[in-house]
Formats: sequence, structure tokens, C-alpha cells
Amino acid sequence: MVSGIAAFFVARIIPLLRQTQWIAELVTAIVAALLAGLVATALDFGGWRELDWRAAAFAFCVALAAAGVVRGIRSLMG
Repeated sequence: MVSGIAAFFVARIIPLLRQTQWIAELVTAIVAALLAGLVATALDFGGWRELDWRAAAFAFCVALAAAGVVRGIRSLMG
């Protein structure tokens, strides 16, 4: 979840296609990070009992990509 929030703030730094309505990006980044964390656990990047930097990096990258997808979709819609 922390990786998702961090990815959201990094995405907000980039001014290209930044919207004033940011709640969709935040929710998408957090959900994507949580799902990526589950996938990372399934791929044995850490787990429920131990923290691993690879799982955090994977969740961060997935959340950042998801925030980019939200911006791209919003730019196409108007």
C-alpha cells in the first residue's frame, strides 16, 4: 500500500496530463499496488511475514504504470 501511495505522489510530480481530479489515480495506484503485492507473494518475493525490497519495487512499478494508464484513458476521453 505504501508503494502505491509513493507511486501516486511520483505520478503527481509529472505535469503532463495531470488532472485536478486525482482521486481516481490514487485509488487505482493503491489497488494496483495491493494486487501486485499479492502477485509478488505468489511469485515468492517475500511474503506475509517478511518484507522484501523486490516486492515493494514490483508493487511500485505496477502502481506507477496503472496511474499512467488512468492518465492516458482520461486524456483520450476528453
